[in-house]
Amino acid sequence: MKLHQLQPASGSRKAKKRLGRGPGSGLGKTAGKGHKGMLARSGRANVAGFEGGQMPLARRLPKRGFHNPFRTEFVVVNLKTLAALDRNVTPQVLYEKRIVKKQSKPIKILGVGELDKPMTIEAHKFSQSALRKIEQAGGQAKVIGRA
Repeated sequence: MKLHQLQPASGSRKAKKRLGRGPGSGLGKTAGKGHKGMLARSGRANVAGFEGGQMPLARRLPKRGFHNPFRTEFVVVNLKTLAALDRNVTPQVLYEKRIVKKQSKPIKILGVGELDKPMTIEAHKFSQSALRKIEQAGGQAKVIGRA
């Protein structure tokens, strides 16, 4: 078989609609768009949230609270996850081991779980219980600046 002999299986490809080609085609005159109305207009955009003139849901619901646009969102990692690692921990190691998905977010270490060996852990932030447990295991917690 050669490349020029390849063709799709019969019946797997459907011919495209040829709109506005006369009344005999069944799609002449209005080309399947009906008479007037929003669906018949050119450039009609299906705007997300548009409900046909009804007040959209996003505007019907009450707004409450405050969303801080400058909030720092941390990726949290527990000590029990770090205990499985056999070497000193840096953000790069966590990313390589796929414990942390995004390198762009800062890392915070939480104190869930126990450490059984001394480790040097580098992160952007530590909880109080995590600091206590790392020091009890004979390890070291290094706070690094935001990269």
